[in-house]
Amino acid sequence: MITDSISTGVRRLDTRELEQRVQSMYEEVALEPEREFHFETGRPLAERLGYPPSDLDRIPAAAIDSFAGVGYFLDLAALQPGETVVDLGSGSGMDSFLAANRVGSEGRVIGIDMTDAQLAKARRLGEDGDFARAEFREGYIETPPVEDGTVDCVISNGVINLSPDKPAVFAAAARALRPGGRLALADIVTEHQLPEGVTCDASLWAACIGGAMQEDAYRRAIEAAGFSVVRWHTNTAYRFVSERADNATEKYGVRSISVKAVKS
Repeated sequence: MITDSISTGVRRLDTRELEQRVQSMYEEVALEPEREFHFETGRPLAERLGYPPSDLDRIPAAAIDSFAGVGYFLDLAALQPGETVVDLGSGSGMDSFLAANRVGSEGRVIGIDMTDAQLAKARRLGEDGDFARAEFREGYIETPPVEDGTVDCVISNGVINLSPDKPAVFAAAARALRPGGRLALADIVTEHQLPEGVTCDASLWAACIGGAMQEDAYRRAIEAAGFSVVRWHTNTAYRFVSERADNATEKYGVRSISVKAVKS
């Protein structure tokens, strides 16, 4: 849960401001996806990242319009009929709906998000599209409202970097999973540690840059939660679109990755 200020040397990230900025930005993504952001949105982005068009055709188009993910990972998730899936930071529901189609009528998908507009849109689209096996719950990805040891796969796309407590997110995912369960995600990391001026900038956090963790530290955080990383690759098709975001990308090696990890 984003509640306090986090010290980064002599400066602090105001995490209350961060939560407000994240909610404001992703409310706009839900309600006005055609607007310009630091990042791309919509179906052209999804297809370029690797989402099969035939899969996208089977879910609500409005969910795809508000897609703001950073990579493709459902191939790594390898979802099976009847499985239970949790989507951390589910947004308007695109990945949740795709997962619902894969787990079928006997499966279940639980999307978790803290932004009211995203939740409302996902719920409406799920009802209109008859996705009864997908439900959307309000909550934080550090403390998702799911029962421990009941989930087969945890997924997430471009959201964990927004959390000021990433170890808590990975620990929560591990608690939710059954033994042998999988974590499959796409996220933003950096080659080089970001400087204080970036990590204390709530606007850059909300743009998926300021909160990006150095990639070796990110892997260690996953493993410390009790996972074994089995796949890790860079998503070269992802790019930021604003000049400020692009400059940070070039200077610090900000990049998108897709990861699969198995609970030990």
